[in-house]
Amino acid sequence: MRKGDGMKKYFSFFRLRFAMGLQYRVAALAGIATQFAWGFMQIMVFHAFYQTDASAFPMNFSAAVSYVWLQQAFLALTAVWMMENEIFDSIVDGNIAYELCRPVNIYNMWYSRSTANRLSRAVLRCFPVLLVAALTPAPYGMNPPVGPGYFVLFVITLLLGLAVTVSINMLIYMLAFFTISPQGLRIFFMSIMEFFSGAIIPLPFFPDKVRQIMELLPFAAMQNVALRLYSGSLSGDEMRRAVILQVFWLVVVTAAGKLLCRMAEKRITVQGG
Repeated sequence: MRKGDGMKKYFSFFRLRFAMGLQYRVAALAGIATQFAWGFMQIMVFHAFYQTDASAFPMNFSAAVSYVWLQQAFLALTAVWMMENEIFDSIVDGNIAYELCRPVNIYNMWYSRSTANRLSRAVLRCFPVLLVAALTPAPYGMNPPVGPGYFVLFVITLLLGLAVTVSINMLIYMLAFFTISPQGLRIFFMSIMEFFSGAIIPLPFFPDKVRQIMELLPFAAMQNVALRLYSGSLSGDEMRRAVILQVFWLVVVTAAGKLLCRMAEKRITVQGG
């Protein structure tokens, strides 16, 4: 079989899951309402802190506001908790046997499905959030990008962040093969990923020594780079290093996931009839 024919299979998985995700419009509306409420709440909290002494913070208030709005608009791309229960269930209840019968690579199939699932949710939700954020009066609205070049880099790093997020999720799926129940694994990774990715508190707000360590971890490559780059919080050598780390962690985490996938396929045991 030619390489192009093999890739066509995974694109079909991607296309089908993407089309399926676009059908959940009511769920998207509920998600948009939640993201508006959460975004405004976060901005009000930041505003209260900035009123004490704005000069004490590493990001100006407008950059922090843009960070929050972009985080809400593209939440589906990098949300660490947005893992697929269907995959975990197939591992636990033995339906993974049906996946193994298909003439496809499990890792590639799940990766394409997970990417499509996140992209479809983001397409449904991002435009209303971005529109309202852009029309909201200052200082609570989202600012335009620092420049055209920064916007292009923002899009590139956002897609790299999506790829890293899916790769980390794939690593968790593969680790689930080696556990009796994946619940503990999910809770552990979700906790550390939320904290170290900047989903709760943007990384610049941490003490310098702690921030420098956190920026080296793979979780910082998920959303931290794109959101800070858009507002101009990342520039120069720091920006180049962050992008290089994104690519590095994408390669490393993906390779680790594929290795674990091969190990899991060799030791998998399906109980029952």
